[in-house]
Amino acid sequence: MAVSYKKLFHLLVGQDMTAVQLQQQAGYSANITTRLKKNAYISLESVEKICRALDCTLDDIVEFMPDDAEGKQYDA
Repeated sequence: MAVSYKKLFHLLVGQDMTAVQLQQQAGYSANITTRLKKNAYISLESVEKICRALDCTLDDIVEFMPDDAEGKQYDA
């Protein structure tokens, strides 16, 4: 199962906030921002920091996407 953070970036646009501003407010490293942009794994601790900074839930920022039988992601 793949993870997408598109919802997070849509939320940031809606709040007129940049990824760097979120990084500073939530207190995580620039590496996490890069991983978010690449839809790569980040720790639950980092997800919690983001949710606290944005006053939101996991469902507001993360989407789980199924893989097809060959392990490829479906386009959402």
